[in-house]
Amino acid sequence: MADLLSQLEALATGARAAIAAAPDEKGLEELRVRFLGKKGELSQVLRGMGQLPAGERPRVGEVANRVRDEVEGLLADGKRRLETKALEAELAGAPIDVTLAGRRLLPRGHRHPITRATEDISAIFARLGYEVASGPEIELDWFNFEALNLPPDHPARDMQDTFYVEESTLRAGVKPGSVLLRTHTSPVQVRSMKRLGKAPVRIICPGRVYRSDYDQTHSPMFHQVEGLCVDEGITFADLKGTLAAFARAYFGPGTRTRFRPSYFPFTEPSAEVDVSCTICGGTGRKDGKRCGTCKETGWLEVLGAGMVHPRVLENGGIDSKRHTGFAFGMGVERMAMLRYGIDDLRLYFENDLRFLSQF
Repeated sequence: MADLLSQLEALATGARAAIAAAPDEKGLEELRVRFLGKKGELSQVLRGMGQLPAGERPRVGEVANRVRDEVEGLLADGKRRLETKALEAELAGAPIDVTLAGRRLLPRGHRHPITRATEDISAIFARLGYEVASGPEIELDWFNFEALNLPPDHPARDMQDTFYVEESTLRAGVKPGSVLLRTHTSPVQVRSMKRLGKAPVRIICPGRVYRSDYDQTHSPMFHQVEGLCVDEGITFADLKGTLAAFARAYFGPGTRTRFRPSYFPFTEPSAEVDVSCTICGGTGRKDGKRCGTCKETGWLEVLGAGMVHPRVLENGGIDSKRHTGFAFGMGVERMAMLRYGIDDLRLYFENDLRFLSQF
């Protein structure tokens, strides 16, 4: 034991001298590795503890911990000393000539088209009295599916559409398959209703969502903006008026809207919403030729909407006998594609400056 204790004291003495003489931070790092690294001097000394009687090991361990703490403190003090020295040298250098002409700034960057579209959509709904709400991107199955009236056998719950968290990464007691990357921002609607606990509720939920698709018009990660309005006496007419006002603000004052019956588990009745084509003005013809954007129909599908299912309201803690509401959801990538004439969704994520600098 005496031999190990003397080695530890010698290590501490050597560290004090070496760290005090370190010329720069690189030298300090080399000393840290030398004394405290996995193959450093302290580790080599401690390997000899296995040969000591059990009663002598606590004493050696106590000294080793003291030496380690001292060396770590010396290294920290040395780093502060070198930083102070460097700052003093900089302050003592040549003063800044404030009479010199200013340097030309580098060209400013551009906001990403998805960012621009999200901000524009949010600003429009803010003027209509909606607040922005957010929620976790790693979501529970209950909020993502169950609370939204999606039964276990619904196609949207298929493993091929949803990124589930691996069972091995789950916390103890969490049911396998119950944690996933959210497939839409609708869970934020339920969380917001439960958080508020009462009506009125007027929110939009912008954010990233995840589905296992990737092609010219689909990405495994994309962006949505969903909206929710709950109060007494809300009707489908309120939904139509809100989305018509949004379409005119986003696409232009002459934009018309069209509602087609559809089906979503969390709304009843449900509808697909179209707007008049922004390229041909809803005529189906452009420069005397067939409009390729709307395929000569004069309409473009932009979002889904409907009256909130009473079961969803109840899951959010809202009395469905007293209150009604509507919800809607749109893909930001598609909204930007229609507004800016982008024909391939993958351009958003390739970081090509020739594309991004146009916005």
